[in-house]
Amino acid sequence: MTVYFIGAGPGDPELLTKKAERIIGECPVCLYAGSLVPAEVVACAPEGARVMDTAAMTLDDTHAEIVAAHARGEDVARVHSGDPSLYGAIAEQIRRLRADGIGYEIIPGVPAYAAAAAALGQELTVPEVAQSIILTRVSMKSTSMPEHETLENFARTGATLAIHLGVRNLREIVRVLSPHYGTECPVVVAYRVGWPDQMFIRGTLADIHGKVRDEKITRMALIMVGPVLGEVRDFKDSALYDPKMPHVLRPNVAKG
Repeated sequence: MTVYFIGAGPGDPELLTKKAERIIGECPVCLYAGSLVPAEVVACAPEGARVMDTAAMTLDDTHAEIVAAHARGEDVARVHSGDPSLYGAIAEQIRRLRADGIGYEIIPGVPAYAAAAAALGQELTVPEVAQSIILTRVSMKSTSMPEHETLENFARTGATLAIHLGVRNLREIVRVLSPHYGTECPVVVAYRVGWPDQMFIRGTLADIHGKVRDEKITRMALIMVGPVLGEVRDFKDSALYDPKMPHVLRPNVAKG
């Protein structure tokens, strides 16, 4: 049997990949993180499948279900939100699978920052404005961050930040980032991206905390910070389609 770690995307069932939908539809066991993955995402599980919401389960609980499925020779769809390689907590699950000789495969999904950018209708890498995105989080009560992976260190780069799991610590995030980005730097807080009640709160480092507090948002929100999130109009076209730039599929460079 095989355990399939499946990225469900940010919440919209239509953002499942075709492969993810097919595998969920074939597995007799489906374990999904119900606090972050809507039940509609796993509605394609086959009739009679053992479908379990793991929100209240421990790592030992979920692994026991997988071991039991392994004994029955049944494949398992282990469905996570977003892309499982980002804050999916799959590393510790994989460690146990390897120790027990259980095979696995990872099926990527749409990450929240990409879905948020799509919903906002914009590119995150605009020429001469922003060419880098840092995906990070803050510690709070969760696992501590590595010593050098601090918000202040990332802020020194001036890159666009996509901060996960930090909306409850927004005041501190604003305090740390403001000296590096300036208080007028654009901020977007994306709440429950891909869900029917998704919300995007636009502001600046000066006012975003108050706006988020007014909406009473305390979880399931991605914080995005950087100049590219503002009304960027005055930028150069990318060299990708410039007729004066040589290209392996466009070898004839225009004169003039």
